[in-house]
Amino acid sequence: MNFNKHLALEGQHAFLGASKYHWINYSESKVKEAYSNYIAVQRGTELHAFAAQCIRLGQKLPKSRKTLNLYVNDAIGYKMTPEQILYFSDNCFGTADAISFRDRKLRIHDLKTGVTPAHMEQLEIYAALFCLEYKTKPSDIDIELRLYQSDEVLVHIPEADDIMTIIDKIISFDKIISKIREQEG
Repeated sequence: MNFNKHLALEGQHAFLGASKYHWINYSESKVKEAYSNYIAVQRGTELHAFAAQCIRLGQKLPKSRKTLNLYVNDAIGYKMTPEQILYFSDNCFGTADAISFRDRKLRIHDLKTGVTPAHMEQLEIYAALFCLEYKTKPSDIDIELRLYQSDEVLVHIPEADDIMTIIDKIISFDKIISKIREQEG
């Protein structure tokens, strides 16, 4: 049998695909909700890419209290780098939406396009990863973390000890995972 070729679909997954089979148990209202969430995630990805491009180009958006505009304009104003990977190991890394470090001040901004309340812990992990990758003690620098969501900006100045606790966990848990991977490999 010669199977049909669907080259344009290779590597993609349909919303109602076999690999995410749970939908067969959904009601009509649940599938509507799940699909709406799926579209929201795609829109969030596109907005992040748009914001990163604006920041790279230095293209400010019209001044307003809208989340995207505040995020982009602040990142440009603080001369931040968008979509920066922070790496400790293959077990622990992440991408900060916008980051800068100058004059001993670390700034990390995060754009949230959904309605689920965001948590500052994500940004604290980015700060810990920065400190690990660039061999910086949290107590030797100032750190400001910002979440942009629902037309609000939440600002958090973490304690150095809180970042140190995360650093210690990253190091400890990375060793555990590396040991397991080594034994399996």
